[in-house]
Amino acid sequence: MHTTTVDRALENNRDGEHILISLTFIGKNIEKNNGVELTRILEQWRRNNEKIDVTSALVINDNYLIQNIEGSRPIVNEVLLKLITEYPHLSSHIIDVEEIEARRWGGFLIKYLTSSAQDEEYALKSFSAGADFNPYLMKKDQIESFIRGIFEEKQSQFESIV
Repeated sequence: MHTTTVDRALENNRDGEHILISLTFIGKNIEKNNGVELTRILEQWRRNNEKIDVTSALVINDNYLIQNIEGSRPIVNEVLLKLITEYPHLSSHIIDVEEIEARRWGGFLIKYLTSSAQDEEYALKSFSAGADFNPYLMKKDQIESFIRGIFEEKQSQFESIV
């Protein structure tokens, strides 16, 4: 039997590789990792995501994180499994999963929220609830607006420089 290119493409898509998924989750650092350990983990995430064609936007401080990852359905599921099994010090909660037509992120974007007045003001002005950045106090829509707002602002600042 002769296998055509279309047949091979259909065979390769049986697990949903052709369907793009966006997964948003929040996490809490259960162990108090120092900055060096956190930096090492983030660099490992970035390298792994690039290899498997996952794009991502991550907002993090010393205690909490919000991350949105995008990629094919099977790959995003593998990333989620890896997150749960290999990073037990992060208490992760899924906020949203949706099929998307196109990616929003152009790589692995990271925004580390510092205790600077500017970061605090931005994080708290309309997205967070309470007196500190804590995504566990935020509703789904607030979380999604927050992560979009941070990286759209960053992207527009970059475009105005170029």
